[in-house]
Amino acid sequence: MTLTLATFTVACGGGGDDPKASPSTSASAPASVAPSTAASPSASVPASASAPASAAGSPTAAASVAAPAASGTPGEEPVSLVRDAFAGLQATLNDSCTPGNCAYFLGRVYDELHRMDRAMKADPKGPGHFPEPISLIAKLDKQLGGDRSFENLKKNQTTLIATRDKINTWMQGHPDDYR
Repeated sequence: MTLTLATFTVACGGGGDDPKASPSTSASAPASVAPSTAASPSASVPASASAPASAAGSPTAAASVAAPAASGTPGEEPVSLVRDAFAGLQATLNDSCTPGNCAYFLGRVYDELHRMDRAMKADPKGPGHFPEPISLIAKLDKQLGGDRSFENLKKNQTTLIATRDKINTWMQGHPDDYR
């Protein structure tokens, strides 16, 4: 793409005497600039998107940066899933069912409870490590009967909020499970 832009720039703005000298000079200039910008972390996106010459080095750099994160992620992922899900659940604590916000709020509490359920079941300690929260969500699901509609969530609002609050209390008593 840089070569194309350089050629276009020379063709549109070229006023030189030797048209062959300008394209070769312009074509080599971006190639020498691209590797220096590829080495700069702040310029990694423009460098990889701008020059085919830097594209050969760019995937290697990207893979080397991504490799440590990918290798560390599998062992940490389930714990971070529980931590992140619990943070999402806690974020609903200071909100309430107001006239303009009730459908969103109840839907979010429902979603955060089920995100928490999935995270606890995926935890390396196993779902047996979180018996009470998983049981509370199963009880809520049984009462909701698979109906996630606003009308049903509103009808079961007390149980939905109580389930959230009980799980919050249980998790507060088990800080090693999400920190």
